Amino acid sequence: MGLFSRFTLPSVKPSEAMDMLSAGATMLDVRDNSEWNAGRVPGAVHVPAANVAAQAPKRLPKGRPVVVACRTGSRSKSATRLLREQGIEAYSLSGGLAAWESAGGRVAGKGNRPGMIA
Repeated sequence: MGLFSRFTLPSVKPSEAMDMLSAGATMLDVRDNSEWNAGRVPGAVHVPAANVAAQAPKRLPKGRPVVVACRTGSRSKSATRLLREQGIEAYSLSGGLAAWESAGGRVAGKGNRPGMIA
């Protein structure tokens, strides 16, 4: 283990995240309400970044890995750090939901209509 490896946050590529979700992981979307309403990963849990420390541990299924996502990956890194400090197995989605969508990940809007990453 390198000197700084304990300070790096684990992240996953979209393809790895898709595999994790298929295996039972949970997607946590930390974008703002307007971004969430425009489009989201079906089945994701929504907790805006400002509320992650207080709300996410109560809303996430216990004992399952969590893939944390925002639009580009910046907010998800902070949220991943907070969750890991609380003992939750969390991974930041590399490139965010923009990369998820580019990799063929499904995005839905309200009423399961097609959505967009805003």
